[in-house]
Amino acid sequence: MGRKALLITPDLCIGCRACQVACKSWNGLPAEKTKNNGTHENPPDLSGNTYNKIRFIEKSVDGEVRWLFVRQSCMHCGEPACVSVCPVGAMQKDSETGIVFYDKNVCIGCQACRSACPFDIPRYDKQGKVSKCHMCIDRVKAGLVPACAKTCPTGAIKFGERDELIAKAKAEGYKIIYGEKELGGLGQVFAINEAPSYYQLAENPKAPEKVVALGEMLRILVAKGIPINNSIIREFLS
Repeated sequence: MGRKALLITPDLCIGCRACQVACKSWNGLPAEKTKNNGTHENPPDLSGNTYNKIRFIEKSVDGEVRWLFVRQSCMHCGEPACVSVCPVGAMQKDSETGIVFYDKNVCIGCQACRSACPFDIPRYDKQGKVSKCHMCIDRVKAGLVPACAKTCPTGAIKFGERDELIAKAKAEGYKIIYGEKELGGLGQVFAINEAPSYYQLAENPKAPEKVVALGEMLRILVAKGIPINNSIIREFLS
């Protein structure tokens, strides 16, 4: 089994959010209590109970409003800063598939992974334990497709061998494969025809320069039984 990936094609997304529902259903995640903020986008952000959401991005094209529907979830970096910085090994990268997953039983809730993530993805549940998309690694290991890709009715989310998905997107004429090279190559890549910023994707994403050193320092603190808090992490990265 080679490295797996999700290929996201925003131009094919119709904003049905079936992927959001499928993610919650498979992972047993409750709905979020939200309010109307003047947009169809809902919930407003990722959380400990929302691993995947579709952004509704309004654009004016030739005087007409156009909506872009862009997935927001873990990018499954080839060189994941969250794994490098985690002091207890709660964040892990699967050597077989490249999927970045986690163990809540090990997590100490220090939130270093969120500080290190170039995409601000990890969130935390009510117990203060890390939560994020794990690309349905349980399904993948059983030979199944992740719930979001299985449910998508238009092919806007495809799952498979990473190299094959990228090659197919290029053959179909997409100008940019966002995530092909970034951060060791992302496990969630986007087939797009405009600059990444047009889709509210980070341009040239980079992990904090001190992320490896931060991980080493945090591991020393844990070994000595010294509590870790966000102020220590922010001060070190500043």
